Amino acid sequence: MAVKWTGGHSSSILCLNVNTEGLVASGAERGELTLWDGGGTPAGQLQLPKTDDVTSVVFSPRCPNRLYTSHGETISLLDVRSLKEPIERFHVNEEEINCLSVNETDDFLAAADDSGTIKVMDLENKKVSRSLRHSNICSSVVFRPQRPQSLVSCGLDMQVMLWNLQKARPLWTTNLQECETEEDGPQSAGQFFNPPLAHSLSVASCGNIFGCGAQDGKVRIFRVTGAKFEREMEFQGHSLGVSQVLFMPEAYWLLTGGNDGKVLLWDVNNDVGKQQKSPAKSLQKRKAHAPASSRKDGKLNKVASNEHARVLPKLTIEHGEKVNWISCAEIKGSKRVLVADQSSSVSVYPLPEP
Repeated sequence: MAVKWTGGHSSSILCLNVNTEGLVASGAERGELTLWDGGGTPAGQLQLPKTDDVTSVVFSPRCPNRLYTSHGETISLLDVRSLKEPIERFHVNEEEINCLSVNETDDFLAAADDSGTIKVMDLENKKVSRSLRHSNICSSVVFRPQRPQSLVSCGLDMQVMLWNLQKARPLWTTNLQECETEEDGPQSAGQFFNPPLAHSLSVASCGNIFGCGAQDGKVRIFRVTGAKFEREMEFQGHSLGVSQVLFMPEAYWLLTGGNDGKVLLWDVNNDVGKQQKSPAKSLQKRKAHAPASSRKDGKLNKVASNEHARVLPKLTIEHGEKVNWISCAEIKGSKRVLVADQSSSVSVYPLPEP
């Protein structure tokens, strides 16, 4: 059963983040921002101006007291020790921001918005250093751990992109729909009506493995090798769109949240953690070992390409409400998953030890 954190909001909670000291921030509709201590008691509240929805909250990796929040087209920097007027406000995006990410050296912030634009701010000079672009709404952007100049993004154009801050063009792009058609044969009617619009990204702590959740209910795992990335595996655990993916600090434990009201925990370590050779070689090897009946024009058909169908969730949480955001915190010495949904409370579930 979930423990409910209540009394912090009157509107639907849209986003969560946890700092290194265990302080939790939540943002909700109509400009509501709340800080929670580890026990679930509100430790501070702020009403942001203009009552725009708070769509993303992210703590500085270097300074746990600094909290970046997006509301409407604005980014506000707050000091959580004194939750009053923002220390600074940045207005660099022209449409509503969907996602913020700060790199681990705390010198760049990326803000993805409804126009498909990602504005990358140089935090020291307080100006935009790069403007990157998707052709439709950009739903998620994440800096890669251990690579502060590198980031990945995804959007409702079904594109997943790898960027380097030295370049304005993506280093590598994958179209999830083309991916499907190429490897799985002709699109099924279900795929046609439920295209893989990409909603969420998370990068594992190694910096080379990342996951993407999409509208078709699938989770895709990619591996970055140099200036490109390749799909390692994919699996389906949700009956509706995957709204959130989150790699936990443990190697290759992945939390996913869906529009079907489920939160699932996956252990993909056996599939990605021990694979030192390049994914291209491993894919060729899998093709070479595929029985003749499962080959089709030199490509694997659904039987072989879906070999990861055996991947089953380690834990299934029947949350019951459409998941807006998931986060992970250590509370009283054990891991918990925090879930935000259409309600005004945060749900907290225990997680098994690795």
